[in-house]
Amino acid sequence: MRASMNDTIAAISTPFGEGAIALLRLSGPRAAGIAGAIFRGKKPVTELVPRVQHYGAVYDAKKRKLDDVLLTVFRGPHSYTGEDVVEISCHGGVLVSRRILGALLKSGARSAEPGEFTQRAYLHHKMDLTQAEAVMDLISAQTDLAMRAATEQLEGRLGECIRALRETIIELLANVEAYIDFPDEDIDPDSGVDLLAKMDAARADLEALLATADRGKVLREGVRTVIYGAPNVGKSSLLNLLLGHERAIVSPRPGTTRDVIEETINLGGLPIRLIDTAGVRVSDDELEQEGMKRTWQELARADLALHVFDASEPPSEEANGTVLTVLNKTDLGEHPGWRKIDAVRISCLKNKGIDALTKAIVARIAGGSTTHRDWSLAINARHADCLGRARGFIEAARGALTGEMSPEFVAEELRGALDAVGDVVGKADSEEILGKIFSTFCIGK
Repeated sequence: MRASMNDTIAAISTPFGEGAIALLRLSGPRAAGIAGAIFRGKKPVTELVPRVQHYGAVYDAKKRKLDDVLLTVFRGPHSYTGEDVVEISCHGGVLVSRRILGALLKSGARSAEPGEFTQRAYLHHKMDLTQAEAVMDLISAQTDLAMRAATEQLEGRLGECIRALRETIIELLANVEAYIDFPDEDIDPDSGVDLLAKMDAARADLEALLATADRGKVLREGVRTVIYGAPNVGKSSLLNLLLGHERAIVSPRPGTTRDVIEETINLGGLPIRLIDTAGVRVSDDELEQEGMKRTWQELARADLALHVFDASEPPSEEANGTVLTVLNKTDLGEHPGWRKIDAVRISCLKNKGIDALTKAIVARIAGGSTTHRDWSLAINARHADCLGRARGFIEAARGALTGEMSPEFVAEELRGALDAVGDVVGKADSEEILGKIFSTFCIGK
């Protein structure tokens, strides 16, 4: 990407399909000149007032009018990418937006790669890597809680935490390297104790951030929640009630569900991926056997399982601690065998107990707390890998210090911790890291 930073890139930034408006974006040193080659308005594009929409028309190379548009110029560094940026708003037809993009490409622009606009923003120091990743989190957010968490990360909250942690490690490293450079200025026991205390503080900060990884996974990927149980206990009815519409076929005939059905819902601000499965029982039917095979596969991948039973029937098996037991058909009466069993009691037919079930699911996932304050800081898998490595280096540095090893060993471990923490916000500028992050973006962003 760095080799092509002198290119001016172009893309359609709105989703594919018909709509009222489509937006095309140009970024790079020739953005105004390339846009000017196809735009006709009261003034040339290079003379237009920035950040103001200007009316005009765009034409192709054969001087044929393509559309009436509104064009906005953003001068670098005061733009999203830090470069000169031009945005063109046209009518939202698929053909017209593609024709305008084709005209821009023929005039000298290059098609943008996925995430290249945001990557340029990062490379021009408009944001750090945590903020760049938050852009995609914001776009793909499925709940208000996920959206607010992404917004706070985009505003730099995680970056601030990481920079404060880096400062602590830098201070530690400076202290140790000062002793290496001036060995006659011996570190007294109090200084050694102080260094250990600072290492412990850095490790505690790292562990606090690492503890948010599960929340980050929930917000970004959702919670795989498998609904399973014997045939005809009301699994599909429960799915439909939680979704709020008829998604699965419901029939008094056992074994109706043969395949896996998956839908995502919002429960208490958390994205829940509900998975309805085939009923589990002994059967000679090959289709049922395949359905049950898929049920067990889904259970192996589940973050949470809802084991549904018919409350009017005697308990047939005990659920383990990782499973939320749900007793359905309570309107038919509850068998005495269930009295001492901890379960959520519902009736899909009468639409009773669903609120209690929702609260129980949220409690299992979030410990009962879905306040914005508790979920606003949630790291992703890449952050967790970097911070996990940093914690290992800090622990190694502490071991070297308490083991009275040469200070050079302590310094080397602290440098490793510093590099690992720096990878979170992008201090390392690793091309491999950048490629992995921005390849997940949509074109035009």
